[in-house]
This record gives sequence, C-alpha cells and structure tokens, in this order.
Amino acid sequence: MAERSVLVTGGGGGLGGAVVAAFVEAGWRVVVPERTARPGSGPAADDLVRLVADLSDPAGAARAVEAAAGAPDAPLRAVVNLAGGYASGGLVHETPVADFERMLTVNLRPTYLVTQAALPHLVAAGGGAVVCVAARAAVAPFAGAAGYVTSKAAVLALANAVAVEYRSRNVRCNTVLPSVIDTPANRAAQPDADHSRWVAPAEIASVIRFLASADSAPTSGATVPVYGRA
Repeated sequence: MAERSVLVTGGGGGLGGAVVAAFVEAGWRVVVPERTARPGSGPAADDLVRLVADLSDPAGAARAVEAAAGAPDAPLRAVVNLAGGYASGGLVHETPVADFERMLTVNLRPTYLVTQAALPHLVAAGGGAVVCVAARAAVAPFAGAAGYVTSKAAVLALANAVAVEYRSRNVRCNTVLPSVIDTPANRAAQPDADHSRWVAPAEIASVIRFLASADSAPTSGATVPVYGRA
C-alpha cells in the first residue's frame, strides 16, 4: 500500500499521462483531478484516484486537494502542477485583452489555487514538494504568443515565491521548463519539424518525480530546463 500521495493536475494530457505513470510505478498514491470524466479514464491501479473538479474554481481546487490529502496512511507529500494550455495570436498590439487574460486563467489560476489549497496540508504533514511546469518561453520568449509567454513567466515567479515563503516550513517548490514536448498533438501541429530533437514526456516525468521525492531534498527554488535537443 502506498505511503504517500501526490496530486497531479493536467494528468490527462500528453505529459500528464507519463507523469501519472511514473508516480504509480514508484509506489505513490496518485490523485488526478479532471474537468470532466473521460471515457476509459477510470483507475488503472489500486492507488490511482480520479475525480471531477474544475481547478479554475477555488471550490474545485479545494475539493481536489482534500481528496489528495484524505488518506491518513498516505499523507499528501507532493503537488505537480501540469494543468494549462497554449494559444498563439498576433503581436501585442493585435491581441485582445480577453485573449491575453485567458492565458493567465488557463495557466496561472489553477496553479495558484491548487498550490494555495495544498500548502497547509504539506506543512501539516511535515513538509513536501510542489513542482510547477512553466515553459522555455518564460525565459526565452518568442513572437506571437504574449499571453502564453506572460502566463508561463508568472507560473515561474509564483513557484519562486512559494519556495521563499515556505522554506522554513520544509516545503520545497521547483519549476521545470520544457521546450517542445513530443506529443501526438504537437506532432500534428508541426508535422515537418524534426521530432527527434523534442523531449519525450517520459523524460520530463522522471525529472518531475525526482523533484517531488526526498532525493531532491536540498533543492528548492530551482528552474530546471528540460529541452531535449530542441
């Protein structure tokens, strides 16, 4: 039986599936909130828990965290913030403010609400880890996606703030920065790209699992590039 729990948001995505599998393989109890129940998304392992929750809503985020922290024999020890999305557009002067703000809602809001709700549980359990997923664009922007770039930079800034604020309470927070992840969706969007240069989801999942584990205990406030050869 698992002795520790991890909450993985965005667990149904191309990266999320690999992250969930990595934690299940390592013997964690894994809780995966989903906006809607998907056919065939039922538990594939005894310690895999799925539930429906809207993580952009404070009540939904709190419900997901309560489920993750609800097993006394497997206290919540880690949160992995994968939930998010991408949208491109024009230059800044061509981008409606509603489109810009939507990226903040999609990428920053769930990360903030879930982390906010989880921190008291991590502190009460004696400590733990938060891992956030930003993007290389947060430190190396490209044109035509100001909302996405800004939202991912905000995720990185939030993670660094959490690392500073909770250092004395034994809660660590680190961020990984993927480049282009080798997922079916990205291959479909960029069919002519050199996919061999992209980073595989399983490779990123291994880094995330390490950052969530006690093996990375001295590390907090780190920004970890996971670029592959892209």
